[in-house]
Amino acid sequence: MRRMPRLLATVVVIGVGLGGGTAAAGGAGQVPAPVPVQLVSITDFHGYLRPPSPADGGTIAGPDGKAQVVGGAAYLATHLKTIRAGHRNSIMFADGDSFAGWPFEVDAHADEPTIEALNALGVEFSSVGNHELDVSKSFLVDHMAKGKCFGTPGVDSCFKDSTGRRFHGADFDFQTANIVDQKGRPIVAPYTIRWVRDHGRSYPVGFIGLTVPDAPVGSTSYQPDLKALDPVESTNRAAAELTRRGVKAIVLNMHEGGTDASATYDNCVNPSGPAIELARRVTPQIDAIVTGHWHAAFNCSIPDPAGNPRPVVEAANHGRLINEINLQLDPRTGEVLRDRTTSTNHAVTRDVTPDPQLQKIVDYWSAAGDRKYAEPVATVTGDFTRTPNAVGESTMADLAADVHLWTAQRYGKADLGLIAAKPATGSTALRGDLLVASSNKPGDADGRVLLGESWDAYGYGNPVLTVSLTGAELDAVLEQQWQTQPNGTVKFAPLAASKNVKYSFDASRPVGDRVDPKDVQINGVSLDPAKTYRIAALAYTVIGADGYTAFKSYYTDPVRTDTDHETFASYLRAHKTLTPAPLDRVTQKG
Repeated sequence: MRRMPRLLATVVVIGVGLGGGTAAAGGAGQVPAPVPVQLVSITDFHGYLRPPSPADGGTIAGPDGKAQVVGGAAYLATHLKTIRAGHRNSIMFADGDSFAGWPFEVDAHADEPTIEALNALGVEFSSVGNHELDVSKSFLVDHMAKGKCFGTPGVDSCFKDSTGRRFHGADFDFQTANIVDQKGRPIVAPYTIRWVRDHGRSYPVGFIGLTVPDAPVGSTSYQPDLKALDPVESTNRAAAELTRRGVKAIVLNMHEGGTDASATYDNCVNPSGPAIELARRVTPQIDAIVTGHWHAAFNCSIPDPAGNPRPVVEAANHGRLINEINLQLDPRTGEVLRDRTTSTNHAVTRDVTPDPQLQKIVDYWSAAGDRKYAEPVATVTGDFTRTPNAVGESTMADLAADVHLWTAQRYGKADLGLIAAKPATGSTALRGDLLVASSNKPGDADGRVLLGESWDAYGYGNPVLTVSLTGAELDAVLEQQWQTQPNGTVKFAPLAASKNVKYSFDASRPVGDRVDPKDVQINGVSLDPAKTYRIAALAYTVIGADGYTAFKSYYTDPVRTDTDHETFASYLRAHKTLTPAPLDRVTQKG
């Protein structure tokens, strides 16, 4: 195994060791051999049991710059067995965002397929990623970790796995040192300790979990009942506690990321990003830093605040890479000999035999996903498409806005629903059309909407929020549908509104003054600039990630409701037959 590269990708050893001498076994006065500890990790798996397509990152640039075909849980298992073979002290873990997966077969089964796969892969613990919080704290700590059922078992949760047994939860624990509830109580343990054996004694290795700080209210998870503590202070506090407990080898398992300028996955050129900055600041007591979240691939050596280099790594996403760090412990003290630490990112290529056990799991859940996909949820009498008219309105966008209002009203008062039909920045939740014509997929027929079709058409795992804005603030949001670009052109980013809303705009007026509040009608009454309205929209829109910064600046009193895929399916089931509404909610003056 090659040694860690420097920042400019030259091959060098890491730093100055904490103990001297070469490995020697036995003999008076000789230094005993170091204790080898292998750390093997994956990050941002996102439930990709099946090999990802090229569009989902099914390739990666190899050492020669040429694309390698990678990914798939069964191939991942084979590579893990090869990498771990012959290592007595091998520890396997994950860096977060393992579930809350985007593949339909995973999402449709409450993320339970991912847990079965991770259990089979031998994951021993995981940091909490932001997507581990996509549903709720209880979903993580009760359902995923402990196997507690919700809803109707076998329908909503606790499905039978590939062995015929009911879901029992993860065989591993989750850690985060910086996510707590509003009273400051940890949601899971901040760290875990693993013990390795050599020289007739045991040595502890501590692993601190850390979560991207914007997870509570700055990401698609949006959990306002949680808050994030300062990541550096949280890390240093956990490291100090581990040190007091006699742990000398400490690893930071951090779900926060970075990037570098290297085109390949096992180098490091000019690294940057939050994880890199944090790596330069956290206590020298930490000997290695494993990162994630950015779906990047790098293998760096970065000096700690005392000037001693330590590995800082990220292993891409979707099961495309495996990171391997080999520590050597001083057998007398348990300290890490950093000059002997090596790190490598391994590509999960598909030129190996897929592991039979994992392939069985993949095949089982793929078939279960196909059955779920074919479940009918509604009938449509006309096409719902994303094709906009001259004012940016479409039948699919209007439907989604109606869904938002309906969802919010189930949880309390809501005055209107909005959706970014074509966001100013980022991706749209409107991902497909609902057509009358059969897709010719199993179970489909003319006019029939399948569960999988609804999932394909709308959503990306984002909750619907209900928030408060005054009429003047809502008008400011509507004005941001027109945004002047650096080159002087005006970008149109239309917002679709629920069926109880009608408004007009004047495109001949200056940007920022195109919507008169008197021309905005909610339930037939003109918008009152001083009145407070409850508005239902996706969290991504509310936090400003779709480019409507007025939303982020002004909103108050958020209430989190269902996630997009689930609420859309619920709406379709509740309404049974849907007919596209006339495109008359938005008009243009003149």
